[in-house]
Amino acid sequence: MTAPTITPPQLALARNAADAALAVLPTSRQLVAAGPVAASADTVIEGQAVTAKFSGAATGEVVVVVGQDLADALKESPLGELDLTAAVRPALEAASRVFGPVVLDPGVMMEPGVALSSLATKDGAVVVPLVEGEEIRAVLGLALTAWPSDEPGQVDVATRAPTPAAGGVIARGGLDMLHDVEMEVSAELGRTRMSVRELLSLNPGAIVELDRAAGSPADLLVNGRLIARGEVVVVDENFGIRITEIVAPGSERE
Repeated sequence: MTAPTITPPQLALARNAADAALAVLPTSRQLVAAGPVAASADTVIEGQAVTAKFSGAATGEVVVVVGQDLADALKESPLGELDLTAAVRPALEAASRVFGPVVLDPGVMMEPGVALSSLATKDGAVVVPLVEGEEIRAVLGLALTAWPSDEPGQVDVATRAPTPAAGGVIARGGLDMLHDVEMEVSAELGRTRMSVRELLSLNPGAIVELDRAAGSPADLLVNGRLIARGEVVVVDENFGIRITEIVAPGSERE
């Protein structure tokens, strides 16, 4: 069977999307975008894939496959296991926005072979290997219900994503690969335990006593893990926390 032909507009858009994704993809390696090819499971690498559909100025699906090094770094983060989907979402968003204003689904994590095989069933699907030398270290996959017929200009770095270094190289190392990962941060004033009967009897005006004395520091938690304590302040009519103590890993209260 003859391999599907990649049209010049597809080629240009795929390259733009790869450049945009590389600018925000957390990675410890120096990667460049190789030439786009028709989507297939042949570009599978060891790691994890995140796929998401988008709609708006264009409708389609975007897949990012990352190497096992990033997946392992997220699992072994000093802040505990982090969400891979959240880590690569900026890359998914940057790639999809090359096609114009779009709304991206939350995304789901898949095995790379499953994600790329599913993408390959769609007409006109392409993948862009992200390589280090001759080795494929990550993959960007794209499928649109209708590809534009005109070649696009270059990625507008002012409104979409930062431009990679010369040659498309992005160099990060160690924990730097986690710097763009978004995490939920919350503050906790205190806790208490109540019976179901007490919970059901709550009404406006009721007071719930917490296990923290008035004036005691509040806890700052990241993804549910205690990382600091501080005092509650008011900033422009909003509550805030002034950090007074950084909690060392492993010393959190139970």
